Amino acid sequence: MARRSIGFLVLFLVFIVAGTRPAEARVVRVEVEERTVVNDGESTGPHGRYEVLRGKIYFAFDPAHPRNQAITDLDLAPRNAKGEVEAWTRFVLMQPTVVEMRRGIGLVEVVNRGRPAALRYFNDASAPFDSLATDPDALGDLLLLRQGLTMMWLGWQWDVPHEEGRFRLHVPRASEPDGSLLTGLVRSDWVVEDTAFTLPLSHRDHVAYPPIRFDHPDHLLTVRTGRNAPREVVPRSDWSFGVAEVDSVGTSLQPDSTHIASEKGFRPGRIYELVYRSSKPAVVGLGLAAIRDAVAYLKYDTRSVAPVDRVFGLGISQTGRFLRQFIYDGFNTTEDGRMAFDGMMVLTAGAGRGSFNHRFAQPSRDGHRYSAFAYPTDIFPFSTATQFDSLATQSNGLAAHLESASHMPRTMFINSGYEYYGRAASLIHTTPDGTADVAPLPSERIYHIASAQHVPGSLPEAAAPDSVTFVEAHPVDTRTVYRALLVAMTNWLDHGTPPPPSQYPTVLNDDLVPIENLSFPSIEGVDTPTDVHTAHRMDYGPKWERNRVITQQPPRMGTAFGTRIPQVDSIGNEQGGIRSVFVQAPLATITPWRLRTAAANNTGELADFFGGMIPLPRTPVERERASDPRPAISTLYPARDAYRARVREAADRLIEGGFLLTEDREDEMERAMALWDWIMAP
Repeated sequence: MARRSIGFLVLFLVFIVAGTRPAEARVVRVEVEERTVVNDGESTGPHGRYEVLRGKIYFAFDPAHPRNQAITDLDLAPRNAKGEVEAWTRFVLMQPTVVEMRRGIGLVEVVNRGRPAALRYFNDASAPFDSLATDPDALGDLLLLRQGLTMMWLGWQWDVPHEEGRFRLHVPRASEPDGSLLTGLVRSDWVVEDTAFTLPLSHRDHVAYPPIRFDHPDHLLTVRTGRNAPREVVPRSDWSFGVAEVDSVGTSLQPDSTHIASEKGFRPGRIYELVYRSSKPAVVGLGLAAIRDAVAYLKYDTRSVAPVDRVFGLGISQTGRFLRQFIYDGFNTTEDGRMAFDGMMVLTAGAGRGSFNHRFAQPSRDGHRYSAFAYPTDIFPFSTATQFDSLATQSNGLAAHLESASHMPRTMFINSGYEYYGRAASLIHTTPDGTADVAPLPSERIYHIASAQHVPGSLPEAAAPDSVTFVEAHPVDTRTVYRALLVAMTNWLDHGTPPPPSQYPTVLNDDLVPIENLSFPSIEGVDTPTDVHTAHRMDYGPKWERNRVITQQPPRMGTAFGTRIPQVDSIGNEQGGIRSVFVQAPLATITPWRLRTAAANNTGELADFFGGMIPLPRTPVERERASDPRPAISTLYPARDAYRARVREAADRLIEGGFLLTEDREDEMERAMALWDWIMAP
């Protein structure tokens, strides 16, 4: 069926708040600028035709409202004539065109750094998001549309680059109560791998806070040789705010408020860290409130252009952490006291939250073993249930600040193996010291995708190596699990059908262990991690807990929490979670981690996000030659057909467990057979 849409621009529609609108409704105006149909106007499945709406959504927030008190610096933001603080963003919305064919379930994706991902993750879409109405590849296999979902995307992040196609929330800047300049400390850090003369203040090309002035005495640049190595001050004469221009004559520096530069260059293998004073902090926490109010608009506003009965949120990586912060800061209660999200799918967030609601917050900053150090990401509490941290003598939990326990959404926390190494994921289901398990709440599920890396994997493209070695490719495509769990989430919300039971490693079963107890097979030429990313008790200064203001930069690092990782089987693949066909019918040791082997320094540290695999020896001769403790492929599977039978059995088990859709079985099997052919090629 052709899926190229018939795009047409409709008359500019403006929905303006009526004077009788209750004070709690904070979406004050929605402007629909364009309405188009997709799929050439043909049906997309059981819910008929779909349309795409594009426009702008405008918010207003009353600083005196009790349910806005959690927004940092809202009381210091400029106000309109009604005493409200304003913000706005672009939005895109998809829904069935026929009201009677809508399922009544909304999906709001909290976009990662301004870029939507739901259609890539669940529909296997390959074309740009902006081509929804013109390119069938932007819709993929239509799974989300076949579910009858109403989908919405909007901006929440203030510092997204000014790049076409990205969603950005436009927010005001805070000032002192008397209107004077509000200043504070900002921190940037860099792991320098190659000689550089210029470094950006921002993270991943986002909008940076500029220095208050270039010569302020608070500006301090340090350098160190490793994550926990001592800092050395870089003399102020050796660097400046600016960019370096390098030519045949030499290096010259040009003033610039978004970078630092050095004529001598920044040395490879070093970690540089800049603390500087800036001004005019953005009211970053409005992003949380904007998502809350957009959900309330869809569910409860009589003027909604896409009315629904229930809404679930989707957050991936950064925005999975955003949703954890959303729960923690109590935003799942709307201004008029009703429930916002009914459900959440929190993907690959680990135990983190993030820089989403404090003064001078940089929402793009995250935290890994060897990048983006000590930002307020992996900080107590970690579990949804309230726990007591004996070392800090405090009790807390993600759900502890909800206004009503009934407003805890039905939540799926879904992590790959990488999050246990690089995002301290074990802490969401253990005690703070890591010595005992903590059961999920009845309203939540915890899933671990065994041996998977942070992002969906793909099959190797280069020819297979001649000998047993670590390959920087990863066959586990986590999207197959995500698709099955998305269907389970919609049925959980629509019919109350419980999703699959939680699947994750536990202390009780001895498949969640400290890294020193990992039983990874000894494979010649393959180094394994000796450390994982560890969450610490952090001191951000006396104004952090009460006011969300960081005055201690860099923060003081205290004692560590008890981070653990999944134990592995004799082949080296992870236990205690959802085991893909590649793990159940192994051709390789699949690792959720990869080491910085090609880096300029600290080559044994973890690389961010990615894993790899070590193919099994093909024959007993190869096994003996490599002194490999793992079995040879030919002893596990006598022939290709025998392997295919094992893969089918594994796929059927996943379908029975609710972790693979029946429609995805053949594709998953073909991927497994392609890996066989790659490894076994003569």
